[in-house]
This record gives sequence, structure tokens and C-alpha cells, in this order.
Amino acid sequence: MPVRAVTRTLSDDPLGGTVRRTVLPSGLRVLTEAIPAMRSVSFGIWVAVGSRDETGPQAGAAHFLEHLLFKGTKKRTAMQISAEIEAVGGETNAFTTKEYTCYYARVLDEDLPLAIDVMCDAVADSVLEPADVETERGVILEEIAMHDDEPGDEVHDLFARAVYGDHPLGRLISGTEETVTPMTRRQIQSFYRRRYTPPQIVIAAAGNLDHATVVKLVRQALRGTPLDTDPAGPAPHRAATPAVRTRLAATVVEPKETEQAHVILGCPGIDRTDERRFALGVLNNILGGGMSSRLFQEIRERRGLAYSVYSYASQYADSGLFAVYAGCAPGKVDEVLELTRAELRRVAADGVTADELARGKGMSKGSFVLGLEDTGSRMSRLAKGELLYGDLMPVDELLTRVDAVTLEDVNALAAELLSRPMSLAVVGPFEENAFAVSR
Repeated sequence: MPVRAVTRTLSDDPLGGTVRRTVLPSGLRVLTEAIPAMRSVSFGIWVAVGSRDETGPQAGAAHFLEHLLFKGTKKRTAMQISAEIEAVGGETNAFTTKEYTCYYARVLDEDLPLAIDVMCDAVADSVLEPADVETERGVILEEIAMHDDEPGDEVHDLFARAVYGDHPLGRLISGTEETVTPMTRRQIQSFYRRRYTPPQIVIAAAGNLDHATVVKLVRQALRGTPLDTDPAGPAPHRAATPAVRTRLAATVVEPKETEQAHVILGCPGIDRTDERRFALGVLNNILGGGMSSRLFQEIRERRGLAYSVYSYASQYADSGLFAVYAGCAPGKVDEVLELTRAELRRVAADGVTADELARGKGMSKGSFVLGLEDTGSRMSRLAKGELLYGDLMPVDELLTRVDAVTLEDVNALAAELLSRPMSLAVVGPFEENAFAVSR
């Protein structure tokens, strides 16, 4: 456990700037990437707490708390929090995922001290007024209802439930009406103080900045708050074992009178530390990662059966998903599913071509590098590297890892992954048992 701040340089990346990391005595970590050519800075506070850290009755607590932390502190009202940042043309926002929560601001470089003070105040010292709890409860219940009116979003949650069942990874991040309605301020406050501790927090910033100045400003902003604690070591990143147990292949249908049917066909994938994740990225690009992908070409371009069709991979500390989504007319679902299954079987059995491999690798490298063109994505990269992996992989090394993916790597992964029993999630005008047997 550090009794004083410990700083080291992680990289001097030719494709970016100098990355430095400081561990404060409390265990809180500060990472920055100095990019002098930029005139903006993105500043984020990342907490290693998400919806999977909730018990069943707590479902939605992390997301509820995210809403509340912008509602006022001992120093600022909700209006002051937003007005101070907006007065300098900046922007703030936050989001909750299944494994972490992020609060961030983007401002001109000269306004970084203000952003640090406001954001640290909001995250460290929110008062959670009872009246604000009730106001945000109403907002969240409206958000849940709105989500139910978006079948294209709902089907993804339905698929997660089909694979994970009652495991927290299968639950809604927002919680449900049944869990959010009775949740008390005391429960949220307890979740806040137990979970938001310095060892669980990573602060990241990228843009035109000085690392030592950022560390100094963070320490000043947190002095005297509940995050100004006794010495501790940083919490290790979330363990990858034991692996999450998934359900046997299941079919879940949400009957809904929609003009378009939304379907997801997929299976358990690999976790985010699996060495095959680079091969999976390439395989995903080949199958459904763009307009030149197999599924897009077959289902949309050649046959015109769906406006949107793509594949995706979600990866967690100890599990993952691989899936294909399509939105189509209800009467075309059978044909879309048949073509999707046939394509997955074909790739599992016959593999992909050398040309497809080259294209898939090029897409992976290009999308990654192009994604680093703004300070927000660079800030996120710092935080995720530290929070999810305990390390920051240099850009050149990541590109090298993608380049090293071979045809044998992709084909071996395809043979294993795409041969797994597939779960199906459907939202549309169907009976609940409409897909109980192969149609």
C-alpha cells in the first residue's frame, strides 16, 4: 500500500501522447495522456461497480445512483453542477454498464481545473436528498417504460436473459419497476458508500494537460470528502474465474405488435482476457461487422430481407456473448433465421478465406486507430485498460496482435464457437411458443 503518491510513465506512444499513472495513498489511480496538439480535455471518473454487483432486490441501484450524483452536493446544487460546466461550453454525462460506471466531462484545456473540481465534488460528496431520490425514481421508471417501447433495444436484454438466466449479467442495468419502486434512499446511500471507495476508482484524462497538475487538482478536490481515506492499495481488476455458468440454448419470445420483428441468434462467447479475443474481432468483422460482411451481403444486399443485420461480441471478466441481430418484416423471420444459421454452419465447417482474413484484420486495425481521434476515446482507453485489464496495451502492440492473427486461428475459433447450441431472442407479433420448434 503506498503511503505517498507513486507515479510512473506507462508509454510515450508515437500515435498519441505521454501516458502517466499515479497511485494516490488512498488507492485511487490517476492516469493521463498528454496530447499538446489538442485544445480540449476529456476527464472521467470510473468506478469498478456495475449492475452485476447488485443483489436481486438491489437491481438497478448502480444506475439509480448514477442519476443521483448529479443532483447536488454539500457545495453545489444540481443547477450549479450543470451550469458551471455549460458556462464554459463544456459537457457532462454518465453511464452505467454491467461492470463499471463512468462520469465524465469534456472542456477546453483552460477549463480543466473547473471540470476536475465539479466532477470530483459530484462523485465524492453527493448528498442524495430524499426529494431528489423520489424525482429520479420517476425519471428512471419513465426510462424503463421508454426502453420497453424500443423493441430494437429490448431484444438485446431478452437475449442476455436467454443466455444468463437469473445471473446478474442477465438482468437489466436499469433494474425493473418491481425493484426500483421500493428502493429506499438508505439502500442507495449504503450502496454508494460501500462501493464507491478509492481503491475501486480510476480517474482518467486525455488532451492538452500536465499530469502533475491533474494529480494536484484531484487531490485538492477530494480533500475532506468521503474519498479522502486512509492508505490502501488499488483493488485488483475483476477476476476472470470462476467462469459464469450459462443456460442451455433457450428461446425467449416477447409478443409485441410491432411493424418489424427483431431477432438475435447467438451463444456464449469468450471473456475479455481470452487470448483469442483478437481472432474473435477479426471473425466478427468477416461475419457481420460491416457492409462487406457475409451476413450483410447475403441477407440485405442480395435478398433485401432486412434493413439492419450485424454480428457482435460482448465480453466480460468471466464470460462473453457472440450474436447476430436482424430487424425484418415479421413474415421474413423464418428465412432470415434459416440464412443466418446456414452461414454460421458454413463458416464453422469451411472457415473463411485469406482475402476475408486480410479484410477483417484491416477493419479491426482501422476502426481502433480511427477511434482514437478524439480525447474522449483516448480517456476511455486509459480507464478501461487500468480498470478492466490492470494494464494499458500500447497501440503498436495491439496492432501487432491483430496482425499476428492467422487463418488457422480464426477458423479454429469459428469451428468451436459457431458450433455451440444457439439461443434465440425475438420481439415481435408472435405467440410465446411460436419458435418452440425449428420453423
